[in-house]
Amino acid sequence: MDIQIISISHKIAPLRIREMFAFTKEQQISMMRKLTESLEISECVVLSTCNRTEMYVYAESESTGVVYNQMEDVLLECAGAGDEEDIGNYLLFFHGKKAIHHLFQVAAGLDSMVIGEDQILGQVKEAHKQAREAGTTGVYLNTFFRMAVTSAKKVKTDTDLSRTSVSTATLAVKVAEERLGTLKGKKVMIIGATGKIGGIVLMNILSLNEAEVYVTTRSNKVVSTKHGQTNFLTIEYEDRYDYIDAMDVVISATSSPHYPLTVTRINKALATDKTSVFVDLAVPMDIDAKIRSVDGVSYYNIDDFTRIARENNQKKLMEAQAATGILDEYELQFEQWMVFQKSLPVMAKVRDNFLKVAEHKGVENAFDHFFYWVRENNDPEDLEVFFHCLNH
Repeated sequence: MDIQIISISHKIAPLRIREMFAFTKEQQISMMRKLTESLEISECVVLSTCNRTEMYVYAESESTGVVYNQMEDVLLECAGAGDEEDIGNYLLFFHGKKAIHHLFQVAAGLDSMVIGEDQILGQVKEAHKQAREAGTTGVYLNTFFRMAVTSAKKVKTDTDLSRTSVSTATLAVKVAEERLGTLKGKKVMIIGATGKIGGIVLMNILSLNEAEVYVTTRSNKVVSTKHGQTNFLTIEYEDRYDYIDAMDVVISATSSPHYPLTVTRINKALATDKTSVFVDLAVPMDIDAKIRSVDGVSYYNIDDFTRIARENNQKKLMEAQAATGILDEYELQFEQWMVFQKSLPVMAKVRDNFLKVAEHKGVENAFDHFFYWVRENNDPEDLEVFFHCLNH
């Protein structure tokens, strides 16, 4: 009985592979329910972000291989990736202590492309909530995710890891500034500003109060920000290509399964001789990568942020060490809880036997009987550990 994880992430999987595993909410729920219908797996949570897709399960089976095979089959089937050559090279597997360590690292942002980024904690919480509502979690994963979230919040309050947080959304603004020198007086179009990442990009750019910001919207949907800013213009999504040539920066972060921006139509739209920056924050991609070949265009996607992320991460290594110390304490607490939880039937049996002996022969004899039973059923090494624990 253990916690097991299968993971596809930015660590070893390129964007083209991660795109295949960008599942919709409906697909995630279907995967979780399909797995928990098996005899071996009783609980499941799916975490899906732009940089990772992971399945967390609690399995009753003692055979990790059987469980991994079931997880892999469901994952590849849903992604339609069964025939993808060498797909196994992009899968990471964790179980036991390594699985526990992994989620705590993920929730705190220590396993992210950008160390300490804020978005992942909310995504972990949302994944757990989705699984609870789907009825695919129980006492083990509920406690596991709650403690991971609690530890991540502790890291946020007790360290500076997130206080100068840089996420992929903030990096989008940074690369545009680097390429153009400044965003002051520049025209910026955001496609997908009603989504989580697009909304963060919008707030970041508006906070600079330098650029002229345009936001696409569908069917007169109202675009709002967390702080109620209104210093931006809205345009119809269908008219986006009409504005492309006037834009200095175009940032796209939708959940569309198709390209909102194709290279053919962008090429036709661009008429002015100037530098245009296109930033794609979506998985699957929003902007056809062939746009790199268009004159005057600078194009970035999720994988292009590696260099900037690495520079940012170097500055955060000291804070990351402090965060690790906090996480270690919570990981230990969860491991202790889990051993205790799985031992409840044994403790109930011992308690019942103790009470029966105490009822007939008294408490002192019940203790003697208990310690005799411990002596006769354990190796000397285990006995030393047992009595060492009693002495502390």
